[in-house]
Amino acid sequence: MKPKKIPLRMCVGCQEMKIKKELLRIVRTPEGEIILDPTGKKAGRGAYMCRNEQCLAKAFKEKRLEKALKHQIGEDVYNALRSGIAE
Repeated sequence: MKPKKIPLRMCVGCQEMKIKKELLRIVRTPEGEIILDPTGKKAGRGAYMCRNEQCLAKAFKEKRLEKALKHQIGEDVYNALRSGIAE
């Protein structure tokens, strides 16, 4: 029997490939809202990020999250993501 394939995704902050379950999914919904997706199944364009503050800071500084989601992201959304990562 073949071993089951483990899905990998790239973190937008540190640019490292990691196991999908270890990362947070951030989604731009069809309505244009940007939210955290704890289930990983919400509809919309998604981006993955490590669960640490350094990756979020790097993604914010270099606007990597905006490029991945193809949408402008305000400071209030980053603050919501920061509090979501802390949980």
